[in-house]
Amino acid sequence: MGEVLYLFNTQEDIAYITINRPEVRNALNNKLVEQLHELFDRIEEDGSLRAVVITGSGDKAFMAGADIKELVERDAILGRKQTKRRQELFNRIENLDIPVIAAINGVAVGAGLELVLACTFRIASENAKFAASEVKLGIIPGAGGTQRLTNVIGRTKALEMILLGEMIDAQEALKLGLLNKVVPLESLMIEVKEWTEKIKALPKLAIQYAKEAVIRGNSLGREMGFAHESYLHALSCTTEDKKEGVTAFLEKRKPQFKGK
Repeated sequence: MGEVLYLFNTQEDIAYITINRPEVRNALNNKLVEQLHELFDRIEEDGSLRAVVITGSGDKAFMAGADIKELVERDAILGRKQTKRRQELFNRIENLDIPVIAAINGVAVGAGLELVLACTFRIASENAKFAASEVKLGIIPGAGGTQRLTNVIGRTKALEMILLGEMIDAQEALKLGLLNKVVPLESLMIEVKEWTEKIKALPKLAIQYAKEAVIRGNSLGREMGFAHESYLHALSCTTEDKKEGVTAFLEKRKPQFKGK
């Protein structure tokens, strides 16, 4: 594998991934894409995890787009191959059974914005900035940006960001619905910790099914989305956690969920 381009550790059932290419502001390259695919193989197999947190090294950039050195060599064949592989990675992140939190500690443009959009929750520091900047390089987003940005903030503003490629700050991103919360940089990981604690206090399977209902339902269409939600609700009714949650409510006590 050679040099590993990320840092990884787990703390109390939470996985932390730090993109570690500070010399290029944590830009995404093909090697990092493949390494992250291998890492998510491990994450998907680890049934003990409750959430994943993704951030960037340093205090300037979450991920400053794709590695421009590789873009120089990209033709139509490589363009299709590489964007398909990146779409597959971000799809895995979006559809992971557990929530993925983007801890956005600086600039997130191009591929960085596309990674942010694939995450379940998005918490940013006040110095964070965002842009779908590909148009300024003579290309368009290729790792899901045109689709996810439209779904998240709506067609009008998505077209503005994608066609003009202009940077927006964290407060503007919050107003657009791109972010869940904005905090001072020094409070970012403290805030993320609070979110992970909320997740851990809730039943794991209910979170998994609810996330699937939202993500999958968005692509199924209204009628199929309703049906999928109904089936997932029915499935959640078979869990031990459902029985515990209802019983605890009736007994006026704190539930003890087991993820079963």
